[in-house]
Amino acid sequence: MPKRILQGTVTSDANEQTVTVLVERRFKHPLLQKTVRKSKKYRAHDEKNAFKVGDTVRIIECAPKSKTKRWEVLEA
Repeated sequence: MPKRILQGTVTSDANEQTVTVLVERRFKHPLLQKTVRKSKKYRAHDEKNAFKVGDTVRIIECAPKSKTKRWEVLEA
């Protein structure tokens, strides 16, 4: 199965080698036909602490790094 790649914005870089990324997705409501925005936060591994709050990054699925980290930062 291919690894998923998502794009989002860094909302927190307080932890060492970890960033929190907010990923927003848009879809049309099945009944109301209105565009709906849903967002979800992912904790991603940032080896060099290179990314700061507000950066747009791409993250990729990986093997678990810790209890909550299942993603790695791919690039900015």
